[in-house]
Amino acid sequence: MPGYVIHIAIANEYLRKHNEKNKEDFINGTIDPDITNDKTKTHYGPYSSEANLSMFLEKNEANNSYQKGHFLHLLVDKLFYNYYFDIKKIKNFTKYVYDDYDKLNKTLIKKYDVVLPTELKKYASIDEGNPIILKQDIIEKMINDISDLNLDEIIHEIKVNKYFLMKGRKII
Repeated sequence: MPGYVIHIAIANEYLRKHNEKNKEDFINGTIDPDITNDKTKTHYGPYSSEANLSMFLEKNEANNSYQKGHFLHLLVDKLFYNYYFDIKKIKNFTKYVYDDYDKLNKTLIKKYDVVLPTELKKYASIDEGNPIILKQDIIEKMINDISDLNLDEIIHEIKVNKYFLMKGRKII
């Protein structure tokens, strides 16, 4: 999963660019799927990288801010692992990625006005150095790209087609 700071940065940018009724509920929906002991239930798949957007929409209307935030979380996980970073091709992905979060957190917190809830601060360490896998320019491109998306359009497209297109690439 992308770290909490990345999820909140994307949610903040999405809220800045789009009209969402309840910002607090949207942010809570964005972070809650990872605050569990069983992510298979909140991600509708065996792994975060295999978040099942269609199954989420079969069980949820995604018609309120909290559910849209939850959907955004799943969308971010899906795109992070399968579009921006192909984890199957990166050796030692898990080993390095958590260290990279710590190296990116300080900059992302400042740039995207990330405020972590008290109970999550222990998960957002700050470390100096250059990330190995999660390059800052790619993360910032991901934050910008995903926050530009129209969730209502994607939700509709997935309900109709069981997938959506992102820059011509089919995302299932």
